[in-house]
Amino acid sequence: MRILIAEDDLASRRFLLKFLSQYGECDIVVDGIETLDAYLIAVKENNPYDLICLDIMMPKVDGVKVLKAIREFEDDRGIIPEKRAKIIMTTALMDTEYVHKAFELGCEAYAAKPIDTNKLVEVMKKLELI
Repeated sequence: MRILIAEDDLASRRFLLKFLSQYGECDIVVDGIETLDAYLIAVKENNPYDLICLDIMMPKVDGVKVLKAIREFEDDRGIIPEKRAKIIMTTALMDTEYVHKAFELGCEAYAAKPIDTNKLVEVMKKLELI
């Protein structure tokens, strides 16, 4: 499995990398622009990400805008839902408006920080990633 970790917080980034590395190859980006670049490069190389852990609050472009851009790209390319990247939004925010917006835009799941690894494993199983 190919995993993209989009996280601006160093501690969260290290935690997710250490945990998710046991499930696949992980790449790390620290802002919304890098996230979009990594996603597009992976698609261009015909080696797309299976899972994207996307922080809502990131510098340059926030996670909700990144999610919207990825889903619009997939729609424009006619990528069927089964072949799309699975996106789990992560945030320390308690603002449900962002969460609702992310689900409207097509994220598969939401993980509150600090991330509960047992719940994350459950979600990955539910999404048939592991």
